[in-house]
Amino acid sequence: MIVTKFEVFFLAPRWVFLKIETDEGISGWGEPVLEGRAHTVAAAVNELMLDVVGKNPFEIERLWQRMKKGSFYRGGAIMDSALSGIDQALWDIKGKALGVPVYQLLGGQVRDRVRIYGHIGGAGSEDGHTHAPVSTDIKELLASADAQMARGLTALKFCPADGLEHIDTPEELKNIVARVTAVREHVGDAIDIALDFHGRFSLAMARRVFPYLEPLNLLFIEEPVLPEFTDRFELIVSSTSTPIATGERLFDRKDFKDVLRTGIAVAQPDLSHAGGISECRRIASMAEVYDVSMAPHCPLGPIALAACLQLDFATPNFLIQEQVLGLGRGDAGSRIDMYNSALKYLVDLSVFDAPNGYIELMTKPGLGIEVDEAAVRKAAEDGYRWRAPLWTHKDGSHAEW
Repeated sequence: MIVTKFEVFFLAPRWVFLKIETDEGISGWGEPVLEGRAHTVAAAVNELMLDVVGKNPFEIERLWQRMKKGSFYRGGAIMDSALSGIDQALWDIKGKALGVPVYQLLGGQVRDRVRIYGHIGGAGSEDGHTHAPVSTDIKELLASADAQMARGLTALKFCPADGLEHIDTPEELKNIVARVTAVREHVGDAIDIALDFHGRFSLAMARRVFPYLEPLNLLFIEEPVLPEFTDRFELIVSSTSTPIATGERLFDRKDFKDVLRTGIAVAQPDLSHAGGISECRRIASMAEVYDVSMAPHCPLGPIALAACLQLDFATPNFLIQEQVLGLGRGDAGSRIDMYNSALKYLVDLSVFDAPNGYIELMTKPGLGIEVDEAAVRKAAEDGYRWRAPLWTHKDGSHAEW
């Protein structure tokens, strides 16, 4: 079998799909994207595929090594995201050719179902202003929590703050705690709550708020500070008993090497950024050595989610899976429709059904999904150019989104 050609499709709201074809008529799909830099990643896909077209797609590891190490310059968010989508598609081809799900090629299943969590509240202000009550309005948080629980979810996640100053006011500190307390009191102790700080908290602000959140028994706090400060994670971990999670902006084993030693509880590599199934499998094995669980980051489309699930089914130290499809984000307005519309790109939507908060073992070959190519091609006619919101502090300087 030989790889013959490939195509890239840009799809709203911010997805990129990759189709790789072979001379035996078997195609594989991947999702190579870096949110806000999709067209740049697509250019990298075109370059990396020079190492793949004309080659045997079964030789995934050989091709992975060539794409990762074949240039004098290695790695980085763009190249690793391109590599990730290609890797997903190659695993999809191999599984389909052999008639088995990818998790069978990773040693077989270690669980029968995968627990998922849903987002509540909005995504935060996207109009350039900070402290806008979008993701942090308590009424909205509680209403979207109800919507997610009605769908069967038993774990929820949200960011308790919009834009923050490096050291914010006592009033904002109390507001953050009030939001989380309101959700905990509303959903009870049978529901897990995780918080995503989204890198918006400084080291000082994170440590300042931790003691107030400990009585709320959170599942984890995600990305409490920016990835630039992973060398300080031991300071973060030692300052709270709440499990700490990070990893969505770390891109390969070397990025995780030091942070795994700091005592974090959960590693969150993104299979569309951190080298695909191949590298995230190795990151999971590294994490297991340090008693760290896996909760792959996945705010993306159905192909990325399918790739995550294949890894989850075969990973002993898996904890829970992020998703924004089907069960939705619980956002107000049109955003939930925008994310749910991504499911129209699948022929069979039932593979992601999770009435009890768990996705049952997927049994179809490859990534376990069938992409509706006609729907993809039609949607790609419109394309998209999504950019991350640009926030500012009250003084006009850059603020983390």
